[in-house]
Amino acid sequence: MGKKNNLIAGLDIGSSKVCTLIAHLNEEGGFEIIGYGETPSKGLKNGVVVNIESTVEAIQKAVEDAEVMAGEEIDNVIVAIGGPHIKGQSSHGLVIINDKEVKKKDKQRVIDNATAVAIPRDKEIIHVIPQEYIIDDQGGIKDPVGLAGVRLEAKVHIVTGATTSIQNVVKSCNKAGLEIEEIVLQQLASAEAVLTEDEKELGVALIDIGAGTTDIAIFYNGSIKFSSMFGLGGDHITNDIAVGFHISKKEAENMKIKHGCACSELVKSDEMVKVERLGGNENVPVSKKILSEIIEPRVMEILSIAKQEIKKSGVGELIASGIVLTGGTTLLEGIDKIARQVFPVPVRLASPGDVGSGIVEKVKNPAYATVVGLCLYGTKMDRNYAVSSSSFMKNVINWIQEFV
Repeated sequence: MGKKNNLIAGLDIGSSKVCTLIAHLNEEGGFEIIGYGETPSKGLKNGVVVNIESTVEAIQKAVEDAEVMAGEEIDNVIVAIGGPHIKGQSSHGLVIINDKEVKKKDKQRVIDNATAVAIPRDKEIIHVIPQEYIIDDQGGIKDPVGLAGVRLEAKVHIVTGATTSIQNVVKSCNKAGLEIEEIVLQQLASAEAVLTEDEKELGVALIDIGAGTTDIAIFYNGSIKFSSMFGLGGDHITNDIAVGFHISKKEAENMKIKHGCACSELVKSDEMVKVERLGGNENVPVSKKILSEIIEPRVMEILSIAKQEIKKSGVGELIASGIVLTGGTTLLEGIDKIARQVFPVPVRLASPGDVGSGIVEKVKNPAYATVVGLCLYGTKMDRNYAVSSSSFMKNVINWIQEFV
């Protein structure tokens, strides 16, 4: 599964950047990152492909740079998908156990039963994720095979996406010379990189604030219970800065990265930074305090919407471990302080853990949570993993490729 010559390749096609990681599997089931490539993304908006050619060029550049560093060529990838078109819903299935003992076929039957829900014609299933199995009213079962019983139930989380958006991702990769081994929900990938097993067991809400979107996932008892996303992220902060100071978006992005602070009370009123105004050839001093006062309301808005999403999920009371923030926007100084004002639970900032050697420091950054998570996800694809997506997505990908 994406493991030619024991290699795993993850591809994150984001709104601000396209990033590729190539990792080498070791005998213990872990991996070592051997190749890395990144290029600015110009073909996406809010996580959705809006320009095929620009996206293809960015993918090719990121993959080529990773291949040169790794000294290896790749022909298939595990790809993350996100965007407002992604929807998650819970479902329930029930079957009668014929032999009084649950067999693998019974497990598949109950999953199929739970998946038999009405899906709009313009949508496709990306994941069917088992949350728990129930045998004769006994719940909390993670794997029912071999257990005795008469009635088997399954609770699942179904993730769907717009067929056209999935198709554009597949087309972009195919035109870049790549086959897609698996399409993975962005939140699931990020969770692999930044959440601990204890957090997922006790209950945690992951908030991944990227450039174009903010992605949310709630985990409990080791499984995803809720997923959601909305079209606000770091790019909107950049736009606010550009408008506020009458500067280019490029200058605003640099200003945000170098001098941005999400909490204005952390900035002294006499601190100044220099920026280049639109139409001007000289740098002018502006207040860093004012910069922070532009950033803070947008950060507060993003976090407040995330709070509303968690509240309406119906499982917000399960997050005993609190909130975990990741994504490139969380590099803003003071964002954790603002988050603690918004959420009445513990908050921590998260980056990918110790995942290899060589260029590990480069990817120990919340901006790379998704692409690192894709590689971690890939190490589990041959095992009895809790995410059942391959059969659905292979059908979707094969169908789409007939028209590419």
